[in-house]
Amino acid sequence: MIKLMSTLWNDESGATAIEYGLIVGVMAAVLVGALNLFGTQLTELFTAISDKLGNAAQTVATSDESSGTY
Repeated sequence: MIKLMSTLWNDESGATAIEYGLIVGVMAAVLVGALNLFGTQLTELFTAISDKLGNAAQTVATSDESSGTY
């Protein structure tokens, strides 16, 4: 029984997979934390960019209609 316990205690097979799993878990937690922290700011940024692109497209469409080119 003691020999079995000693063998299991010293067995390092699968340790790399566990380490990679822990790294992925920590990275996922950091990513979720960063998105929670900066999520509102990113939403506002992309909304502002979308609004400016929409306004620019509307301006181009309006100027094309008034000049008669399509």
